[in-house]
Amino acid sequence: MTENTQPVFTIEKLYIRDLSVEVPNAPKVFLERENPQINVQLRNDGKQIDDGVYEVVLTVTVTAKIGEDKTVFLVEAAQAGIFQIRNVPETDIEPIMMIGCANILFPYAREAVSDAVTRAGFQPVLLAPVNFEAMYQARQQAGEGAAEATVQ
Repeated sequence: MTENTQPVFTIEKLYIRDLSVEVPNAPKVFLERENPQINVQLRNDGKQIDDGVYEVVLTVTVTAKIGEDKTVFLVEAAQAGIFQIRNVPETDIEPIMMIGCANILFPYAREAVSDAVTRAGFQPVLLAPVNFEAMYQARQQAGEGAAEATVQ
């Protein structure tokens, strides 16, 4: 009998690893009429947790400020997933995690952020689609460890 060498990619589990909401200037911030500036930061990280099993965590941090120093809200969501990746070349594992898995996790992280912002009493923040392939390539060129991007 020959061993099955077909590539395997399955989603084992999707979950929120961490979720935090801060509204440091409540309740006065709800009386503000000025629209806040929204800053979005993304960080993507992955690691092997078992033979052929990997955890990928996409962390989205959304900060809303009025002026330079008045924080309206800060939301951070770490959306994670456990993925089975087998029978692929070792050099392909990282791109699969940082691009493919991140694309799977992003809609869940987007929903978690929007829901958290709404529950905090603000208009939902709808995150624009992200090109994780470009993010990964930029990271490779810079020679950094975890993929990170800032969106204004």
